[in-house]
Amino acid sequence: MHTTDADTTAIRALIERSQDAWNRGDGTAYGACFTSDATDVTYVGTLYRGGDEIGGAHQALFDSFLKGTRLTVEILEIRRYGRDTAIVVTRGESSKGNPKKLGKLATYTVIRDTDDQWRIAAVQKTRHKPIMEAISFKFQPASRPAAISS
Repeated sequence: MHTTDADTTAIRALIERSQDAWNRGDGTAYGACFTSDATDVTYVGTLYRGGDEIGGAHQALFDSFLKGTRLTVEILEIRRYGRDTAIVVTRGESSKGNPKKLGKLATYTVIRDTDDQWRIAAVQKTRHKPIMEAISFKFQPASRPAAISS
């Protein structure tokens, strides 16, 4: 399915809104980026459900462990599936100050919600483990994805 410029812009703006809410420590605004039945699987494996829970839990984190952190996000790709669904793959990091590397990957499923706004329906975050990856590629070269050059 062809992604229109307006849709691509709106999807990018959604990811930027979530990043901005994080950077302001605003759990309510962060949660508003998600659908009411969204799932958020954090890189530590916690599963949050729904924009309200995601926002509330993140507010508690913004007020404690994540206080003063900034989220850096780089969109690697946006793939559309029909008019109202897209997959967004990102690389990013939460850190105080500038991150040394973008060590987490996230896959977002975003949808055009009933009010015609793009929202996050699901996100799965994973920490990139380059040493384990390198070992795997060394001992099993066929496991190297095509996207990674030799």
